[in-house]
Order: sequence, then C-alpha cells, then structure tokens
Amino acid sequence: MSHSEAMTDSGGRLRVSERFVSRQGEGLLTGTSSSFIRLSGCNLRCWFCDTPYASWEPDGHFIPIDELVQWASSSGPRHVVLTGGEPLLPMNVTALCDQLRRAGLHLTIETAGTLFRPAKCDLLSLSPKLSGSAPPQERFDHLPKVIGERWIAAHNRRRWQPAVIKDLMAHAEDYQIKFVLDNLNETDELLAAVAELESACSIAREKIWIMPQAPTPECLENQADWVQKWCESTNLRYCDRAHLKWYGAIRGT
Repeated sequence: MSHSEAMTDSGGRLRVSERFVSRQGEGLLTGTSSSFIRLSGCNLRCWFCDTPYASWEPDGHFIPIDELVQWASSSGPRHVVLTGGEPLLPMNVTALCDQLRRAGLHLTIETAGTLFRPAKCDLLSLSPKLSGSAPPQERFDHLPKVIGERWIAAHNRRRWQPAVIKDLMAHAEDYQIKFVLDNLNETDELLAAVAELESACSIAREKIWIMPQAPTPECLENQADWVQKWCESTNLRYCDRAHLKWYGAIRGT
C-alpha cells in the first residue's frame, strides 16, 4: 500500500490526526484565529518533528470530506489551516481544498513542498527541509536495520524539491517559505537553498522566513537571539513560534 492510499479509505475519507481551533503561531498570519485540520501521515522523517503522532507514529480516524468542511465552516474562524504530517500525501486532498474555499474560507496549506497536488489555496506555507533534518539510525533501533536505512535514504531523496515547490506556488494566491534553522553550521546550506529558489522559482526574499528549531518554550528562548541576529545580517525575516509562548508544547494548539 502506498503512502497516499494509507491516508484514505475506500470511501475516500481522509485520515485526520486532530482538528482544533487556535491561533496561527508562525509566519505571515501569526495571531490569526484559525481552524486547524491536521492530516495524519508523512513521507519524511525529520528528527526534530514536533508532531510525531502525524508522522513517525501516525494516528487518527478516517473522516468524510463533507464532515471536515462542515466542521471548519461552523467552528467560527474564517481561516482554516490544513497541516500534517504532510497534508498533500492523499490524492483526494484537492477535493477538500476546493470545498473549503467554495465554503468561503481562507485556506492555508502547510507543506514541506515535496509532493505536487493541484491543490489551490490562499496561502501556501512551504517548509523545505535542510540536510540536517535527516534522522539518525538510532531512531529506528526498535525496527530491523534495513527499515531505518530505507527511511533515511528516502528522507534524503525527498526532502528538497525546488521543481515541486515551483509547481505548488502556481496554484496559490500567496506563499511564504519557512526554513527551520538548528545551528550555525546550517547557515551556508540555507543561503544556498534560498539562492536556488530565487533562481528557479523567482521567489521574493521578503517571502522567506527563518525560524529556530525549538520543541519547547525554553529551547525557543535559547535559540531565538542568535537566529534573529543572523536573520538581520542576511536580510531575511525572523519567524517566531508564538504558539509555544502562548500554549507551550502541547497537542491541539
């Protein structure tokens, strides 16, 4: 069974890890009240993933698209965020996106930009992964060694897809690109990635955000200062992770 098939059932329902109302904590719409639909499943295995229940150990229930649209329409906010895991894994996610927008909702899709679906949205929030995101073999010690090796190879092969990013941008009204920065050793690679996107996709530098790798509020506090200073020195926008400050590192926020 393929990843995309595992995220849907025979009735075309989508596997949903959670849905909740909160405030957007990152990027252009920080502070905006939004309904979040988190689809379960991911084609990457980032070692720092802060939603393992939608990636490393995906959970959730299969829910009809019509029910998801009804929930988002009646939950209050006019903004809805489709996230994951990787929300573009299931092939029929385009139907969900179309129906959410027809319902008059402003749709943000949060994706790593590794898979193309002709899913139209109001804001495409891309988060491409640097090479340092790859998981170590130790993360797979509870599994046969070959499985870990295959996942690491697949992650490294999939994580950076500028051509896919360009195609996804063509279906979005607006976009932003958020890079996670863990340490200073990654800065040269990040700048090279920015230059490649500027060339291949004609992106505007003001659309690029840099956020610290921070799983907890305490870690964010430790990382924020040097990442902000580095952003200032390179004319890139710093991206806070405000939800960690507001709610802490808890599920459903």
